[in-house]
Amino acid sequence: MKVGLFVPCYVDAFFPEVAIATLELLERLGCEVDYPLDQTCCGQPMANSGCEADAAGAEALFVRNFAGFDHIVAPSGSCVHHVRSHFTAIAQTDEVRHVRSRVFELVEFVHDVLGARQFPWAAFPHTVGLHNGCSSLRAIGTASMSEATHATPFSKPMTLLSAVEGIRFATPERPDECCGFGGTFSVFEEPVSARMGYDKVQDHQRAGAEYIVSADMSCLMHQKGCAERMGSPLKFIHIAQILNGARE
Repeated sequence: MKVGLFVPCYVDAFFPEVAIATLELLERLGCEVDYPLDQTCCGQPMANSGCEADAAGAEALFVRNFAGFDHIVAPSGSCVHHVRSHFTAIAQTDEVRHVRSRVFELVEFVHDVLGARQFPWAAFPHTVGLHNGCSSLRAIGTASMSEATHATPFSKPMTLLSAVEGIRFATPERPDECCGFGGTFSVFEEPVSARMGYDKVQDHQRAGAEYIVSADMSCLMHQKGCAERMGSPLKFIHIAQILNGARE
């Protein structure tokens, strides 16, 4: 299977190791991965700030980069959600609609499309707390929402992580509560965002987690900053790194 790798701009700038782990994991699982070299931001920050028209250039470039792929994979739920649901600053041609319909968040791609359930190269002998980003949880549906009590509980990231040798799980009291990042929300509502982040970190720490793991590096970036300011010993890791065989 040929896959176009979409690396969000903040991952490229701050966490290139997550992009590398995503690439290596997809290759381990039998994919032929291509990375368009002139890709940039998908336009989400502009659209989230109410400047939808300013995202047109980024959206058009994204389509040019990925129009030739049937599967486009990114290690970020919020960016995938933007492309799928809010990619409207440009005319909705057949090409644009094709790209929007073929973009996948990494966990759902590995779980649903590839159907992977074994990662024999992976071992992570640590206690982790799982954080589901709001976009991954409520827009993409990688896990059931705790507030939807009528639904049968499921968690795609937990299914994948449970196949990793030696891993242990710590469950916070409020597992689906937003960590407060919210993209530009963390800028224009900084005090509220920080308080939410502190609460999230403390919840995981009380549960006994050594690491917080997530499929959304933006959430982890926010929580990592909060933990450092609090003097918390918690560490943070993307799910791609664990599934690809990271030990610590």
